[in-house]
Amino acid sequence: LTTLLLIVVIIPVQFLMAMSMALVINAKLKFSGLWLYIYAIPLGISELAAGIIWYAVFTQQGWLNSFLQDLGLIDRPFIFLSYENQGWLIFAIVMAEAWRATSIIMVILVAGLQGIPRDYLEAADVFGASFWQKVTRVILPLLRPSLQVALILRTILAFQAFAVVIALTGQAVTVLSAEAYRWYQDYRDPHVAAAYAAFILILSITSTILFLWLLPTREEHMG
Repeated sequence: LTTLLLIVVIIPVQFLMAMSMALVINAKLKFSGLWLYIYAIPLGISELAAGIIWYAVFTQQGWLNSFLQDLGLIDRPFIFLSYENQGWLIFAIVMAEAWRATSIIMVILVAGLQGIPRDYLEAADVFGASFWQKVTRVILPLLRPSLQVALILRTILAFQAFAVVIALTGQAVTVLSAEAYRWYQDYRDPHVAAAYAAFILILSITSTILFLWLLPTREEHMG
């Protein structure tokens, strides 16, 4: 249940952030290339390292508590990473995953945007299309293959989320991949661990087929 909750929350947030960044970079504004490199920095950071970085942000002696205390908003450190505060635990995981993996989606979308012929966008300008109309009627339909790849890849990676969750919460939040590891490493039961792993594989395959079936074809969307 926690795994599905994370997927439902994380993926829309990441796609909104990634699409916004990709549109800014593709607009060829000043320093767009520099922003691309900055946004892509998390790609070089491992999942475990990302979890440790965000643990340093949310822990009682972390950067966030220090910042809030300096502003006078809190009198004593707030316990974000506590089993009793499941909402804050989920929020911390969402922030860490969004920071780490949004850049993956962004790079895919930037590549897709750069493959869209400029003639289509110029024609939309000639016909007086607004920015929102260009995004919904021109860019998104032509970006469908990239969106499919990014959505499928991100969903599969979300099902496999492990190191970030363990680094941030220990065993306070349970996800499928962590359960598979726990049954194999702690309980010494490879059969149950294999069952969890097989279930993750089935979910990944099912979600891939579902996305390929539900997302409209370019011709259907353009029509």
